[in-house]
Amino acid sequence: MTTSITSPSRADALAERDRSTIIHPYLPHGYHERVVMVEGSGCRLRDANGKEYIDATGGLWLAQIGHGRSEIAEAASRQMRKLEYFTSFWEFTNERAIELAERLVAISPERQTHAYFTSGGSEGNEVALRMARYFHHRRGDGERTWILARNLAYHGVGYGSGSASGFPLYHEGFGPIVPHFRHLTPPWPYHTELFGGEDPTDFLVNELEDAIEEIGPGRVAAFIGEPIMGVAGMIVPPDDYWPRVQEVLRRHGILFIFDEVVTAYGRTGSWFGAQHFGVEPDVIVTAKGITSGYMQLGAVLVSDEIGATITADEHYGFPIGFTYSGHPTACAVALENLATIEREGLLDRARTTGAHLLARLEELLELVVVGDVRGVGMMLAVELVADRETRAPLPMEGAPQDVIRSETGVIVRAGGSTLILSPPLVMTEEEADEVAAALRSVLERTDQSGAIRPSRV
Repeated sequence: MTTSITSPSRADALAERDRSTIIHPYLPHGYHERVVMVEGSGCRLRDANGKEYIDATGGLWLAQIGHGRSEIAEAASRQMRKLEYFTSFWEFTNERAIELAERLVAISPERQTHAYFTSGGSEGNEVALRMARYFHHRRGDGERTWILARNLAYHGVGYGSGSASGFPLYHEGFGPIVPHFRHLTPPWPYHTELFGGEDPTDFLVNELEDAIEEIGPGRVAAFIGEPIMGVAGMIVPPDDYWPRVQEVLRRHGILFIFDEVVTAYGRTGSWFGAQHFGVEPDVIVTAKGITSGYMQLGAVLVSDEIGATITADEHYGFPIGFTYSGHPTACAVALENLATIEREGLLDRARTTGAHLLARLEELLELVVVGDVRGVGMMLAVELVADRETRAPLPMEGAPQDVIRSETGVIVRAGGSTLILSPPLVMTEEEADEVAAALRSVLERTDQSGAIRPSRV
């Protein structure tokens, strides 16, 4: 990064302008602090006051190749000079969209043969849910309208995607949930109390079978799930969970939608979480890491059968579209981003650096407030508890994530009582050590009430 620093007076002015004009997602009214980021390089960020940070969140789970990559800016510039945008509706297309669709098909599981482009993850899940219902409708199976999801799932904030999300926060005050959604128990092995003494996968598969039988096998359109439940706290399912779920869905003719908005493009150490877990979904929803956040883009990948069925209407094809679908500049950025991931061996880096960081975080299990540490690749979590025996969640009024940021400059996020890490895949082992040390420096001063003792430094 450069050494430029915005003056304190200008930093304060920027923060005040922000407070006066911007509504931030999830920020309560009256919350005063603003952190105005001005530049980044790799895993490092700098704010308007000149303070430096380590980004252990990947921005919002997506900075696979890190910040400040000039080759991405150059790819966007080249494309903008040639063709910045034209629609992909109807018969129109462009070279970059074609190249990207071919690239995605080449690296995805064998079942995926076609790509539908969106602007992001919420759009992608809206499309996937519509595709599922429309697929059955086109096949004369119009009663298949039910969608199975999980409690604590996060699939976006649209009316369909928000209805699939398993948090009351996305339903209360926004009108009724879209009809015909059923939420099941999350595959959270640490919380054995969820499974009534049974093997977690046995319990979950039996629950799935029971839900299908109760609704009616001929009335369920699809099951949607995140390979690893990110917002819920990086919940990693048992190894046999997804293969057994897939078998049930195939047997009943229910479409299998994998929400890989977070997990795709290397975060698990494979191109897709489906490859990590050894499954072949009918639909894979992606976004975020497809461009590492340098442009807004998403892609929904589907099978031949789904692609042919949903486009079969002789007048309208698949009658859903977005203005920026197949945006040539965004596709050019995605192509360069994927090339960078491959060229720099970042799938391997996600596995090796992720394993190193996981081992360092597991050392925190000696602390009284740390109940569980888990992770796959560059998706990691430290679950905080008030009581290790009961697994009761730690009260988070002390906001350890905020204390970690303010004291150490390491940025992590909290999901419930869990600290969640999703660093750029370019993170070094030395930076991973800094992250683990930052968490320790605060959590070792945290008691079981959630209070954090002042630092002696």
